[in-house]
Amino acid sequence: MAVVVWFRDHTLSCLCDAHFNTRTPAQVMSVIRLLLGLAFICNAYAGMDGTHEKTLDNGLKIIVKEDHRAPVVVSQVWYRVGSAQEHNGITGVSHLLEHMMFKGTEKYPADQFTSTLAEIGARDNAFTSRDYTAYYQLMGSPHLEVSFRLESDRMVNLVLTQEDFISERNVVKEERRWRTDDNPNAQVYEQLHATAFVSSPYHHPVIGWMDDLDHLELGDLETWYRRWYAPNNATLVVVGDVEPDAVFALADEHFGALANRPVRESKPRLEFLQTGPRRVTVKAVAKLPYLMLGYKVPSLANARQDWEPYALSVLSGVLDGGRSARLSKRLVREMELVASAGAGYNMLARYPTLFLFEATPAVDHSAEEVEQALYAQIGELQETLVSDRELARVKAQVIAGEVYQQDQIRGQAGLIGRLEAAGLGWRLMHEYRERIDAVTAEQVQEVARVYLVEEGLTVGILEPQSEPVRAGEAAPSAGPQTLY
Repeated sequence: MAVVVWFRDHTLSCLCDAHFNTRTPAQVMSVIRLLLGLAFICNAYAGMDGTHEKTLDNGLKIIVKEDHRAPVVVSQVWYRVGSAQEHNGITGVSHLLEHMMFKGTEKYPADQFTSTLAEIGARDNAFTSRDYTAYYQLMGSPHLEVSFRLESDRMVNLVLTQEDFISERNVVKEERRWRTDDNPNAQVYEQLHATAFVSSPYHHPVIGWMDDLDHLELGDLETWYRRWYAPNNATLVVVGDVEPDAVFALADEHFGALANRPVRESKPRLEFLQTGPRRVTVKAVAKLPYLMLGYKVPSLANARQDWEPYALSVLSGVLDGGRSARLSKRLVREMELVASAGAGYNMLARYPTLFLFEATPAVDHSAEEVEQALYAQIGELQETLVSDRELARVKAQVIAGEVYQQDQIRGQAGLIGRLEAAGLGWRLMHEYRERIDAVTAEQVQEVARVYLVEEGLTVGILEPQSEPVRAGEAAPSAGPQTLY
């Protein structure tokens, strides 16, 4: 059996390769139990249980996780607002505001904000998703006060000017062009979601529709900032070589005096019931076709039964968990039908989401052939139980991936932040391995039967063109064109 386990800075990482297929289920489970035991010991050593929480009087939640392996710390401020809170006409405002947050305040103008972090050797950035917007600094642990001083200031004192707004809007528009408009596969992904979700907050892209970006105004950003950026709508996550009580005191010193504001939540905008498959076709300049399948599935925040998201995660691993996974082994190497294929699922989404398949047909094969091959793989999962040996291997790989993620303090902070943003709470991270290990072959089969069905299916196909498609240029922009 080829199982590699090594320690790096007292943290466990493990790889379990396809040689699991040559062993009996009992042997595989023995190895998994060993790996789980080692993971528990190593994570306890690294401070897995050293997570502490406090909420300030103004509503700011602070979560501190100790990790004393190196004298570094990451500080992240997570705001519970992303593109899912947006509506038609202002899509992209969350992401554009993220850009504007680096333009400074009266106390720390943009150049001084940047130079202050540069002086301490900090790395900083931000990211926006459907469910949250987050800002972070990675620095030596003695400099945590600098991060708190800057973040608390721009939480309430951001200066928004028309000049900066026009400049950053142009930057975001250009970002949209090279990330999506000039990327045919990204266009399929974007239009697949817009077709699958009609009334859901996940209908529109995080970066926004270009027409909405063209018509955003400075006042839209000012309103968004005042509505969502407040201590009682934020979580401060600190992971690294720190003492929790000292972090709480420092946070109270810098954030405690900030006034909270009533935060008016968005309306639910639940997706209406889908009763049949939907299809969308993208015609763009490309060499090869591209195919995506999206099936509506629940996340941890809204599952009917709490084991379903874990079973969906294991199902994803069965399909796309390395070279020994079914899509890679069967469609790529054995059938030589596709150049690449994958599957994915985000169990930490705030709203119901999609279980995604993607594939690029090999030369001389069509998207239609690949689509039928994917349905065949799904059908097998619905009709035949995953073997004990395969299930054991997949669980080991899923758990190993989670352990590896926790090797870095940014990964630890990111998991805490995503759990909090989804309304699940950071304590759920301690249950992950146990819940994955408890998934049965029958549960994997059941989620495949219940959710991977055409009543919740949307298909996106890229049809390669030799020249750009010009049709419809005279028509006003109305978002993606879809076929139902």
